[in-house]
Amino acid sequence: MPELLLPPPGKVIAKFIEELAKGRLQGDIGVSLRRVVSGYFLAAAFGIIMGVVMGMWQLFDKFFTLTFTAIRQIPMMAWVPLLIMWFGIGEESKVAVIFLAAYFPILMNTLNGIKRTDPKLLEVGRMFNIGTLRMFLNIYLPSALPHIFVGLKLGLSISWMAVVGAEMIAASSGIGFRLNDARSLMQFPIVFSGMIAIALVGVFMDWILTFISRLATPWAASK
Repeated sequence: MPELLLPPPGKVIAKFIEELAKGRLQGDIGVSLRRVVSGYFLAAAFGIIMGVVMGMWQLFDKFFTLTFTAIRQIPMMAWVPLLIMWFGIGEESKVAVIFLAAYFPILMNTLNGIKRTDPKLLEVGRMFNIGTLRMFLNIYLPSALPHIFVGLKLGLSISWMAVVGAEMIAASSGIGFRLNDARSLMQFPIVFSGMIAIALVGVFMDWILTFISRLATPWAASK
């Protein structure tokens, strides 16, 4: 292929080092990470709470399942035009995209973890008349925690991809914007450099969450 479209690895690495030296990559990644953090932590809080509520109370599960299942089928990028109409092209629309991207994986894995709690343990808890809060803390949560971390890891990965996609459509900063801008200027070494940076940051975030999950769920890691 022409070198313009597929630059050799040496040029890509040189451009990657140059972008780092100039601070551009760090700046773009920092902007995108701030957006991810805002939307991701909101999605984690609401997703875990809703997953626990739906898992522990069947009435809520029946009421929300069909709606959430339908919404989950809509591709993430299909939400972008609607969110831009509602929130504009500012930070709010990017945070909303990230929230939607991360919310459902976290919700569904939390719900799955709660539902997979050993019925025998629940029966013992009821025999001893354990209250709802103690039942959750002592029985449901230890059982569901490994599943919750799976959802958190999946949600983080999807939210990182979502912010890049959203920035490529409507943004004036961030790593997604940088990729789209370089593509329009035919600067493909910068495009590949940005893709490498995205991959490295994604792997690093996944490693951090895996480390935290192993500390928080030693009984699951030992299996």
